[in-house]
Amino acid sequence: MKSYFSLMVLGLFVPAAVALYQLAPRRARPLVLLAASYAFFWSISGKLLAFLLFSTLSVWATGLVLEELQRRRAAEMRDPDVDRRVVKRRFARYMRAAVAACVVANLGVLAALKYLAFFEAVAAPLLAPLGIEVPQGGLRLGVPIGISFYTLSAVSYVVDVYRKTSPADHNPVRLALFLAFFPQIMEGPIARYNETACSLWSGRPVTAENLFGGTARALWGLAKKLIVADRVNVFVKTVFDGSASVDGGVVALAAVLYTIQLYCDFSGTMDFAVGVGRIFGTRLPENFRQPFASRTASEFWQRWHVTLGAWFRDYVFYPVSLSKPIKRLTNGSRHLLGNRMGPLAASGVALACVWFGNGLWHGAGGQYLLFGAYYFVLIWLGGLMAPLAERLCPRLGIDHDGAAWHAWQRGRTLVVIFIGELIFRASSAPEALGLLGTLASGFSLASFADGTAFSMGMDAADFGVVACAVAVLAAVGRLRERGAHPVRRAWELPVPARAAAMVALAFVIVIFGAYGGSYVPVDPMYAQF
Repeated sequence: MKSYFSLMVLGLFVPAAVALYQLAPRRARPLVLLAASYAFFWSISGKLLAFLLFSTLSVWATGLVLEELQRRRAAEMRDPDVDRRVVKRRFARYMRAAVAACVVANLGVLAALKYLAFFEAVAAPLLAPLGIEVPQGGLRLGVPIGISFYTLSAVSYVVDVYRKTSPADHNPVRLALFLAFFPQIMEGPIARYNETACSLWSGRPVTAENLFGGTARALWGLAKKLIVADRVNVFVKTVFDGSASVDGGVVALAAVLYTIQLYCDFSGTMDFAVGVGRIFGTRLPENFRQPFASRTASEFWQRWHVTLGAWFRDYVFYPVSLSKPIKRLTNGSRHLLGNRMGPLAASGVALACVWFGNGLWHGAGGQYLLFGAYYFVLIWLGGLMAPLAERLCPRLGIDHDGAAWHAWQRGRTLVVIFIGELIFRASSAPEALGLLGTLASGFSLASFADGTAFSMGMDAADFGVVACAVAVLAAVGRLRERGAHPVRRAWELPVPARAAAMVALAFVIVIFGAYGGSYVPVDPMYAQF
């Protein structure tokens, strides 16, 4: 069960989980969900389930410790004879120590399992001149499925309890279900405790409306996955794995197709997660908001992988920005550069932390750090240059709010996205730089003229199917950007019309889906990050 879209999951596991959940008494339904979630996790990661249990128990215990410290602090603060500032500082130290210990433990497990071999490879040549030999190979225990996702949810829970934006949960089983819910364990979305924990625990019955709407949403995701993402995989793999000598034109096409593949694969999986969550009466947070309508790189990351961006904003960017050293740097920069440019320059430190973490979170490889550095530079410089652009546009006769300028911004941002995904897909930082060099210095359309580009796993029919599917997705995205929800409206039609629409979508998937002897099934792409 390595993919949500396997026959085992779609045809057996999910229907069985829904049936058992509905048949169980209301109080037992959360336990059915937890059992299904742990069974799903075990089917992929086996005994590595122990690490998920460790994360669950550690954050549960830390939440209780924080609650007790907050209670004791409040009790001491009521004493009129105590110095309240001293009490606050003392308990702040205790609580920060508890949070730090829990966060370091959970991130330490993540680093040891996922990044140790990478760190060893980086450290070895640096320490060799000093006569220090670094062992190679990491722990070789394997990486639990979804550890990058559930670890961030676990950290957010502890920090939110510390901030008193979430209550400490006394029920470890409810917290376990929040972290392990099977539709989101593999690729997210990264939910907060306040968003899903109580809803999952409520044991609401499966309603016909939720069953129908959730199934339709999952089918929509399956269409993205099978019709588009899996179809372009062979071409993308051929180019990026270096199995063919290609020119810059083919590299550019591969970058565009990989961007489409990643979007359809990832957003399709999110459609599955949100849809199955709806069946069980839980609203998971949306992870995409028409990202290709963005006009800047910064806006793109507010629309793409929304929950990851929000996590880095709330738990990295703001804490770093509000730390005492950065406040002092901001004040100094304000004196030197002015009230607008000074804070922007100083915020670069917090932004650098975000994009170093973002790049590293995606994987243990130099290409991911290069990917993070790429977006850091673009977003930081974009913030610095925005005031200049606002002043120059009127002088150049450019309507800053006009359709032509917005179209230019969207086109420019698409190029930025394609280049970023080219770096992201490369197998190493040197390969990424090599592909960029080919794109810049060896750009040619010769492979299209002689037909070579159409012999790399996709023929004219494949390109036609992908083009039509992308046109449909673009049209739906455009309507959603204008406030309409055509897919949702389709499922609000009378029952016969809805049933006909679902049957039609199923037929489209069967007819145009990429599967069979000439196609290799592709596991969910973001599960590896």
